[in-house]
Amino acid sequence: MADNGVNKGRRRFLVGATTVVGAVGAVGVAVPFVASWQPSAKALAAGAPVSADVSKLEVGQQMTAEWRGRPVWILRRSEAMIEQTKSIDPSQLRDPRSEAPQQPAYIEGPLRSIKPEVGVLIGICTHLGCSPAFRPEPGAADIGGDWPGGYLCACHGSRFDLAGRVFTGVPAPLNLEVPPHRYDSDTVIVVGEDVETA
Repeated sequence: MADNGVNKGRRRFLVGATTVVGAVGAVGVAVPFVASWQPSAKALAAGAPVSADVSKLEVGQQMTAEWRGRPVWILRRSEAMIEQTKSIDPSQLRDPRSEAPQQPAYIEGPLRSIKPEVGVLIGICTHLGCSPAFRPEPGAADIGGDWPGGYLCACHGSRFDLAGRVFTGVPAPLNLEVPPHRYDSDTVIVVGEDVETA
């Protein structure tokens, strides 16, 4: 059988070189494509934990931080606010024991907080996503004489106490959400990290 002047060694070299070049090209295309599946730096930052320094937060005042594009309210409750919140008749609240999963497992009790004097809540109404107004003064005439202080969603009238628990007879179905959070120090709260992961 004649080889018709074909150089088999050269043919193997060309086939091997073509295969290698093709494989390198495929990897060159695949790497950027697979990398595009990774979240962007902006997306990673949006979900990252945020720290809030509460050292200058006065008693009775509230500050707002942002986590995952949502407002996080941090309230320094006074003794009067704490007692007023604890004394609300549970029959006035839709979920007084916070049995719906709107908070981490380590958040318990009527104040729904790690420390009684500091409340941490997502500032979005559980009805249609509006942002309720901070109305801490008890007995506000425009809300009603039995108002204990808390949050009022003016859009549809949903009311929440200073622990974010929703009252009965309003459109909001759930308590305000308590985000995962922990204390990095006595004055720094890290929102977005659970106590257990610290």
